[in-house]
Amino acid sequence: MTENIWGYLPTSGHAAGTDLIGYKVEATDGGIGKVDKHSDEVDSSYLVVDTGVWIFGKHVLLPAGTVRTVDQTERKIFVDLTKDEIRNSPEFEKEEHVGDAGYYEQVGSYYTNRHPM
Repeated sequence: MTENIWGYLPTSGHAAGTDLIGYKVEATDGGIGKVDKHSDEVDSSYLVVDTGVWIFGKHVLLPAGTVRTVDQTERKIFVDLTKDEIRNSPEFEKEEHVGDAGYYEQVGSYYTNRHPM
C-alpha cells in the first residue's frame, strides 16, 4: 500500500489520463467486477467498481493506493485486497457520496486499517 491511499503507486503501471472504465478488477483471490468510474485527481484518485451479481450489484470505491498493477494489454487492474475486504467495504452511492469528504475519510480509514502503512 502507499503512504497516500488516494494516489497510485509509481510501480502500478497506471498512466494519468488513461480511461480505465470497463477494465476488469482482480482481487488477490479472484475477479470482483469492472471499473464503472475513476478519478485521476492528485491526492484523490480512486476507482468505482461495479461488482455486478457477485455481491448483488454493489458499487464500491477503491482508493488508488489499493491498486497493485494496471495491465493495459489485458485491460485488468489488480488490487491488493481480498474479495471479503472489498465485500465488507462501505458501499458507494453516487447520489450521496460524490464529493462527500466524510465518506472519503470513512473509506480511507477502512482500507488503511486493513493495510497499515
